Amino acid sequence: PMLDRLLEKVDQRDFTIGIIGLGYVGLPLALTALAKGFRVLGFDVDGARVDRIMAGGTVIKHIPGEQFSGPIADGTFEATADMARLAEPDAILIAVPTPLDKHQDPDLTYVVKSTESIAAALRPGQLVVLESTTWPGTTREIMLPILEAAGLKAGSDFFLAFSPEREDPGNAKFSNAAIPKVVGADDDASLKLACALYDGLVAGTVPVSSSATAEAVKLTENIFRSVNIALVNELKIIFDQMGINVWEVIEAAKSKPFGYMPFYPGPGLGGHCIPIDPFYLSWKAREFETSTRFIELAGQINTAMPNYVVAKLAEALDMASGRGLNGARVLLIGMAYKKNVDDMRESPALKLTHLLEERRAAVDYHDPHIPEVPMTRDHPEFAGRKSVALTPENLATYDVVLIAT
Repeated sequence: PMLDRLLEKVDQRDFTIGIIGLGYVGLPLALTALAKGFRVLGFDVDGARVDRIMAGGTVIKHIPGEQFSGPIADGTFEATADMARLAEPDAILIAVPTPLDKHQDPDLTYVVKSTESIAAALRPGQLVVLESTTWPGTTREIMLPILEAAGLKAGSDFFLAFSPEREDPGNAKFSNAAIPKVVGADDDASLKLACALYDGLVAGTVPVSSSATAEAVKLTENIFRSVNIALVNELKIIFDQMGINVWEVIEAAKSKPFGYMPFYPGPGLGGHCIPIDPFYLSWKAREFETSTRFIELAGQINTAMPNYVVAKLAEALDMASGRGLNGARVLLIGMAYKKNVDDMRESPALKLTHLLEERRAAVDYHDPHIPEVPMTRDHPEFAGRKSVALTPENLATYDVVLIAT
């Protein structure tokens, strides 16, 4: 039957993988698939990005564009903005953003639009997998009805699964292929085919009983981080008042080989996952009249950290120079949300800049990875600002330097 034929195609690498969303998740995934012998057809709604990739240009700093030059030349890789070509690949992996709207509710616009594009081109035998982080039930409740509307049935005519991305941008220790993948589906055939595909891509698959379970696994991983970061941020504030250095405490505590895992305080949370994903669960929990107190408390502590940092900065200025923030020249070091990446998404540095300028300080920044601040949804007013050079002459012109990496 069809499933056996598809499993054989995967096994023989006579199989084309389509990836929707050529960003922080999609591009590394494409490189992994190419390295494992698959053909890849990349889709992105941004035509300029597609053109840049096809010209061998770099669109994400830690993924050099020339890595695609060979595969483009030998025809194993192509990027396109033409969604009508979604009928071509054997499997379609969706790696698009799932942000929050201004009310902190999930915004599934990109997932829905991608699914509608797939539905318009869907043919028998295709596998569709969502990789974007979302609330438990999205694959079955949102995607399935859109895909089945044209008459094809999931599990027999086409296959549908969820397998959350586990990308850690800038982390050289864990490449895409070295991290096991959780895979969930709502019928056996879809689960079998999706597992076979990912077994060919990564260090092993962890099958779970449903797509909603797989969606819950990803949220659990991110909530675990959010709650533990909030805990250590709160400890930092408490220990600081006691005259105890939280970094020294963590360093000593992590010598315990069991029952403890080090997390580190920071100026706030950034990135596309930790500040956003936990709220996908708290939103869905409302449907079941359940409160998510830990998630919301962690969110409150983490989002309050920039205010704490600004208060400490103002206090330090008072002590050092007897002047307030009004009119002070501040140099912020570190604009990206974490070290060694060119990723600005949800960066606490934007909030810090906003808070400092509200108090009439003049803020410049230095970050070799962010030569110019891009357009962001929450702070469009900072777009176009440029990084200043870190030189003794420049430093001498500032009243205070805030290291916000």
